[in-house]
Amino acid sequence: MLGIDPGLTRCGVGVIDMRPDRRASLVHVDVIRTPADAELPARLLAVSEGIAAVIAEFRPDAVAVERVFAQHNLRTVMGTAQASGIAVVKAAEAGLVVALHTPSEVKAAITGYGSADKAQVGAMVARVLGLAEIPRPADAADALALAICHGWRGGATAPDAGASGGLTPAQRAWRDAEKSSAKRKL
Repeated sequence: MLGIDPGLTRCGVGVIDMRPDRRASLVHVDVIRTPADAELPARLLAVSEGIAAVIAEFRPDAVAVERVFAQHNLRTVMGTAQASGIAVVKAAEAGLVVALHTPSEVKAAITGYGSADKAQVGAMVARVLGLAEIPRPADAADALALAICHGWRGGATAPDAGASGGLTPAQRAWRDAEKSSAKRKL
């Protein structure tokens, strides 16, 4: 599973293995960096090549990308949207399943609280993956959180998940929120 936290200056990429019992382990984490003063085409190319290299080396079975949301800074949201598009295209070129998750979905999956701050997300990523330290910068931790969220979302809503299914408290909270949301839509 590959998680991508898109950005032009820093694009987080995190690869995890998700076991059938929904336990995750770290495979790779990095941040693709581009200079803020570089021309846009060169920056997008660097992000594209970085993502392609991670896909080629680690051969994930799926890619989870943070869904772009409106921000007050139009320049930032445009760069994020462009990097997100690159991530989706690279995954599609490799024939991979692509999932888009909002920041609040990821926070809820990882911490059980959709408004968690970056420190809380990073701490839970480190805990879930059994890491001694929180991955830095935050883009790296966010990429891993995306991968974990996607892995748990599929696992937590699978028909064989059962009443508890060996889920962690955060995974149970995610499953219960998904069920509640589905009932409200009916």
